Amino acid sequence: MSLPPLVDPAEELSVDEIRRYSRHLIIPDVGVDGQKRLKNAKVLCVGAGGLGSPALMYLAAAGVGTLGIIDFDTVDESNLQRQVIHGQSDIGRAKAESAANSVREINPNVRVVIHNTVLDRENVLEIFSGYDLIVDGTDNFATRYMVNDAAVLLGKPYVWGSIYRFDGQASVFWAEYGPCYRCLYPEPPPPGMVPSCAEGGVLGVLCASIGAIQVTEAIKLIAGIGEPLVGGLQVYDALEMTYRKIRVRKDPNCVLCGPNATQKELLADYEDFCGAVSAEAEQAVVDSTITALELKDWQESGKDFLLVDVREPAEYEIVRIPGSVLIPKGEILSGAALSRLPQDKQIVLHCKSGVRSAEALAALKQAGFSDAVHVQGGVLSWVKQIDPSLPSY
Repeated sequence: MSLPPLVDPAEELSVDEIRRYSRHLIIPDVGVDGQKRLKNAKVLCVGAGGLGSPALMYLAAAGVGTLGIIDFDTVDESNLQRQVIHGQSDIGRAKAESAANSVREINPNVRVVIHNTVLDRENVLEIFSGYDLIVDGTDNFATRYMVNDAAVLLGKPYVWGSIYRFDGQASVFWAEYGPCYRCLYPEPPPPGMVPSCAEGGVLGVLCASIGAIQVTEAIKLIAGIGEPLVGGLQVYDALEMTYRKIRVRKDPNCVLCGPNATQKELLADYEDFCGAVSAEAEQAVVDSTITALELKDWQESGKDFLLVDVREPAEYEIVRIPGSVLIPKGEILSGAALSRLPQDKQIVLHCKSGVRSAEALAALKQAGFSDAVHVQGGVLSWVKQIDPSLPSY
């Protein structure tokens, strides 16, 4: 369905702006009026990473008058494969600052507002209230639900995107006209069920494909043109080069935007709602956790144990802790690997950061490996504390 323009037009375009945006101005559906609306728009991009990079660059190029950037992270070398708004010289810099510099270089007419902070329940409503539209480039479920809830409570639309390996999704959530994110995903997936991009990887250029869809939808909403993705989920398969549009209906039982909504404010703890690890894993790690330094001491003292890496084979090829053997978490959870594990020596599990190994530890405990432990912080801690010469990812 077509929607009214989200933003009133600015009073005028300067001569320089007319020259800059001439290719927009000659499109009948955009024209001078649409460009004035873009100039008057205030858009916040949550995240300056994989999706935020193309989104910010094309929002700036399109002439969005005010661009907000919220990101608390710093640029890492592993980001550069897909986060094209940053460059080699930006490694170690705050992503929000780096992205702001790129935006200003693309279009000096854009006013950039930097929020170099963690987005949380204490600041999200205040930050969102200063913008017309939110573009969500986050990569974790806790923040996605918080972004959705804040947008619904404030009555603001937001453009959502998600990427993983070769697959991407995008939609527009606006409770006033259609469903919200909770209508599509009422509950987060079980902990460990859906790997993050850091665990499973992502084709760098996929970010551009989904980010471009997000910017296109933002422009349509601001200018009031075309048929926005409200009530639609665009699914992209890069390997098959297919796009599929799935209809998403407003859930009459939605706790947030349904007619009998019971959630009237932000949740107290979104991390707890999404469950970083399962309750079983939380229980399993109690008194069964060692540090990277302790692992090193165990190795040097000749302690008899089996060090098991529960990551995926591709991760194991990148970097591994010396002496480890690879048994992916899925094989442990399914029980397929249990017969290969020795009963006469202690099992020590690790993954990249400690989440997957905690889930695998819970499965081993239930299978009778009562003295099994896992390494807090996993490979990341080993690289940081023991051997910085090893590559990180």
